[in-house]
Amino acid sequence: MRKLDEILQYNNKFVKDKIYEQYATSKNPDKKIVILSCMDTRLTDLLPKALNLKNGYAKIIKNAGAAIMHPFGSITRSIMVAIYEFQVDEVLVIGHHNCGMCNLNTKKMTDKFLDRGISKDVIDTLFHSGIDIKKWLKGFDSVEESIKDSVEMIKNHPLTPKDVIVHGLVISPETGELQVIINGYEK
Repeated sequence: MRKLDEILQYNNKFVKDKIYEQYATSKNPDKKIVILSCMDTRLTDLLPKALNLKNGYAKIIKNAGAAIMHPFGSITRSIMVAIYEFQVDEVLVIGHHNCGMCNLNTKKMTDKFLDRGISKDVIDTLFHSGIDIKKWLKGFDSVEESIKDSVEMIKNHPLTPKDVIVHGLVISPETGELQVIINGYEK
C-alpha cells in the first residue's frame, strides 16, 4: 500500500472512532512554553514524554539540528508568534547527542542532489544568485555550541521581550535524559 493511502485509511478510522477526542485541547499552550527541537524521528514521542508534556502543553517547532540559522527566518518568526500571540514566557532550545547536523558533510549532500537529478547548472545558478549552498547546508561542530548560539540569538533578538526566559538543553535520543547547557533562570 502507498504511504498516503495507508495514512488516509487509518485517518478515516481515527475520525470515525472519535480517537481524536483524547487529544482535545485549545491552540494556547497550557505551560506557556515553546520548544525548538530537532526533527530527528527518535524525538517524536520521546521528547514530550521525557519532559512530561501532554498534548496542548507546549508549542513545538522542529527543524534540522534545532538550530536557528537566520535571525529573521521562519524559526524565529514562529518563536515570536508563540511569544506574542500565545503568551509564551519561556523558550527551550533542545538539541540532542549524535545529531546528523553535527559535522554535516555539505559536499556529500551536494553530491546527493546531483545523484537525485538536480543539475549542476541549478546549483551554479543558485550560487551566482547569492545562495551559497554549502553555507546554507552547513551544520555545526558541537551540539552544545549550536544550542548556545541559538539561545543567544533568541535572547538578544530585538523583538524578544526581556522578561522571556530562554533555556538550552541536550537530550539523549536513547534515554530521554536531559542535560542543561544554559539555565535561563541564572544570569
